[in-house]
Amino acid sequence: MDIQFTEEQELLRSSVQRLLRDKYDFDARRKIVASEEGFSRKQWAEFAELGLLAAPFSEDVGGLGGGRLSTMIIMQEFGRHLVVEPFVETVVVAGGLIEQAGSDTQKQAYIADIIAGAKLWALAWTEKGSRFDLATVTTTARRDGNDYVLTGEKTAVLAAPWADYLIVSARTSGHRHDRVGVSLFVVDRRAANLDLQSFRTIDGRKAAEVSLRGVRGELLGKEGEGVAALEACRDRAIGALCAEAVGAIGELNAATLEYSKTRKQFGVTIGSFQVLQHRMVDMFIAHQEALSLMQHFSLSLGRDEAGVSRLASGAKSKIGYAAKFVADQAVQLHGGMGMTDELNVGHYFKRISSINIQFGDPAYHVLRYAQLDAAA
Repeated sequence: MDIQFTEEQELLRSSVQRLLRDKYDFDARRKIVASEEGFSRKQWAEFAELGLLAAPFSEDVGGLGGGRLSTMIIMQEFGRHLVVEPFVETVVVAGGLIEQAGSDTQKQAYIADIIAGAKLWALAWTEKGSRFDLATVTTTARRDGNDYVLTGEKTAVLAAPWADYLIVSARTSGHRHDRVGVSLFVVDRRAANLDLQSFRTIDGRKAAEVSLRGVRGELLGKEGEGVAALEACRDRAIGALCAEAVGAIGELNAATLEYSKTRKQFGVTIGSFQVLQHRMVDMFIAHQEALSLMQHFSLSLGRDEAGVSRLASGAKSKIGYAAKFVADQAVQLHGGMGMTDELNVGHYFKRISSINIQFGDPAYHVLRYAQLDAAA
């Protein structure tokens, strides 16, 4: 598949490419990651100024109406440059949930600040032992006046240390694994009785263990219907992560090809060895297959057609395995220096490893695809 982009989409892609080429090279990215905060608010403000934070939202809520294809374009370029700023967490995941499930008042109150780059968000849905299951929730929420009071634990909440608000899944009824009874809540990250233990992920980003002990939250969407909202959110997040992975794969292939033309062994460049040529052809094919599947899935998201969730699992597993294969080969072909901090190859490897476990690893989605296919 080869998508023919519109003039506006080509302009978006060229604008993102120019910005990242000029201001987000590998050395700049390393300095951002090494900083105390771990990401750049200046870069985030520039993303907002360029319209990147508004691009996926509909015009009804103040966005640019770019939809899923704009997310795909942005995330593919972000993948090429290993951008650490929380675009997926704030815009795609949290912003998408607010636009999908929020009331008109909530959309007006929250989305405008996201688009302006004024507020950052994170989704707290994973719990210990949940194993990627959106319905496995032990965090509870009880009604208290106009708000709810939340108690429980969330684990590995990406971008939580940077966030101003969290969207937290909590159980308002039912038992631990029930699909019904899970609701979503907006929680101020600095609310009383909310404890956050920050840590670095292997790819240089920040996440946190979140403890809630009687924390007040505002209901997002309808009570008890959180799993359905989270499933649609997961599909959108998978689309964005697949695009990021494809961008990273492309850069790994380019770096490996260039290295094979300059690195010499036995007096000749390693690119002249037939066995390595075959391996790089396999890497190229893996990239092209992943690119085609990513585009097909992104188009399907925009059409909201039946079977999108099954296709999401197919894309996550296939692209995940392709990305791991290319990352493994790139590191091996670069030799010992492939995992050094000074070379970008190892950083792509770590980011791909992180992408592969977000919202379910490839093995999980292979099983989920089979289950959905059998039920179809």
